Amino acid sequence: MRATDRTPENNILRHHSRFRHNIVLRIIYKALLSAIVPMLFLLFWHSRAIGIDNPLRLPPISNILDIMLNPMENVIGIGSIWRNTYISLIRVLLGYTVAALVAVPLGIIIGYSRVAKRMLLPFLSFFRSIPPIAWVPLVLAWFGITSAATILGVAITHPSFLILNNLRISMLAIIFLGAFFPILNNTIFGIESVRKSYVDAVRSMGAGPVALITKVYIPHAMPTIFTGLQVGLGTAWQTLVGAEMLPGSIAGLGFMITHAYQVMRIDVVISGMVSISIVGAILYAASHVIGNLCFKWKTQGK
Repeated sequence: MRATDRTPENNILRHHSRFRHNIVLRIIYKALLSAIVPMLFLLFWHSRAIGIDNPLRLPPISNILDIMLNPMENVIGIGSIWRNTYISLIRVLLGYTVAALVAVPLGIIIGYSRVAKRMLLPFLSFFRSIPPIAWVPLVLAWFGITSAATILGVAITHPSFLILNNLRISMLAIIFLGAFFPILNNTIFGIESVRKSYVDAVRSMGAGPVALITKVYIPHAMPTIFTGLQVGLGTAWQTLVGAEMLPGSIAGLGFMITHAYQVMRIDVVISGMVSISIVGAILYAASHVIGNLCFKWKTQGK
């Protein structure tokens, strides 16, 4: 080896190149490791589809890909996958937003006030273990097929009627119930987990209840509250199929799945399930990124 090859600059470049090479190898290794089980599953599916040779029971993967790669095409006369996904997403986000606007302030009040906790928590805990789908008969009896278009008095000729008419109050109520309790529970836990020393220090400086809540409780509880918002979003998305199975539904991924089953289009059923999974993964990833950006200090402190 020549002397010029032993200079500090060359050593740094050599180590840097080796480090980058190792990173690339690790990324490739992780990608291959993660792909083993999905590839085995797809191989098993393909072999069983050939063996069964009945698309009404198990359609080939090519049928699913054909539907998923053409999301703008009409599916069995009820609109495209893109349109049904769009409507489902609006329903979930609306029901989830209402749940968050109710559950977060209520959780802060219950977590902060002992009186409010004794008054409200036993009553709310009575409903906590009831699954959202069990509310379907009552929700139908209370709201029927009333939609946002009915409440707002939107005429059928109005451009927004189609979207508002798909926002059935009964469906939004089921989604609301699915998201409400995870958000409420985490908000209460976050408020109650704030260190008493922080509260006493601020209170000793003359801070009142409003200042304590806004300056101490909420900032310190926000990571836990945000975790509840993440869980609530996932639960709201999971209740989607049950909500869209209610009478009066004319669009959405859940409606598409149930209607496809009725007409024995199992390929459309699986495509709808895949769409729900993809959108759910995107929502989770987006919330995860937002959480890392907003609470980077929390992860760095661990």
